[in-house]
Amino acid sequence: MVWDRGMGLELGTATVGGLRDVVGVLREWQCEGSPHQLHPGDVGWYWRFGAEQTAAAMRTWSRDGVIVAVGLLDEADLVRIAFDPAVLQDVELAERVAADVAEPECGVLVAGKVYLEAPAGALVRDLLAEAGWQLDEPWVPLRRDLSEPVGAPELRVDVIGAEEAHERVTVQRESFEGSTFTNERWFTMADGIPYADARCLVGRNQLGESVAAVTVWSAGEGKPGYLEPMGVHRMHRGRGYGEAITVAAAQHLQEMGASSAYTCTPAFNVGAVATYEAAGFVRQPDLRDLRRDA
Repeated sequence: MVWDRGMGLELGTATVGGLRDVVGVLREWQCEGSPHQLHPGDVGWYWRFGAEQTAAAMRTWSRDGVIVAVGLLDEADLVRIAFDPAVLQDVELAERVAADVAEPECGVLVAGKVYLEAPAGALVRDLLAEAGWQLDEPWVPLRRDLSEPVGAPELRVDVIGAEEAHERVTVQRESFEGSTFTNERWFTMADGIPYADARCLVGRNQLGESVAAVTVWSAGEGKPGYLEPMGVHRMHRGRGYGEAITVAAAQHLQEMGASSAYTCTPAFNVGAVATYEAAGFVRQPDLRDLRRDA
């Protein structure tokens, strides 16, 4: 479905066939020096729910047939929007996005309390703040420059394929309470377009047990890579495995040609922040979603 308000911009919902183009523009928009924003890896992780559901969750704003902004509905009440860096301050686009997210009939966000993620410096943030949207809880982005060699992690780390997928799934489920990750969802994710530039890593202790895991997503040569998600098995915490698997993630992204590695975690998760910093990641200025209260 496409909505056109006669402003030279069209809001649409992606199709399965159009997902390659959506992932492609998100790759193009990742560059050093630009604000942190939605990464192809975010779409890749969401892909565990299937191509049809992923397409249904994607919104695009296009001008003359060219995509200039992309939104991912992580939940019905949360949209994460990325912009072509050249149009972060485009007035027409910002006004259109602000109007579309504010009106439930446009098919972006539902009525009531909702949340919006947009990169720092995007004009739409200012417009929504003027309309009464509030800043939500802080998130902490962390980045590691990959221009220098990354040392080997103090942990055996394996790249996971189809035969070991169940180990990646088990660590995920034992790392995050309430996780719905399954073997089937791993295979669905691995069949997705973004996973062509991704790796799942599992760290093993001296007994060969799977103790930590991470998925790393490349956006291409010379572009920032992304960690999403990283977890340590609840039975093996407090032994440095989180730091080690994070170093491994940076090492693999460097091998894949990434210019840097980054991730983002809620500010209240001080343990995760400390783990990333111990692995050589540098804390960046906090980010805050915008929230419209019911």
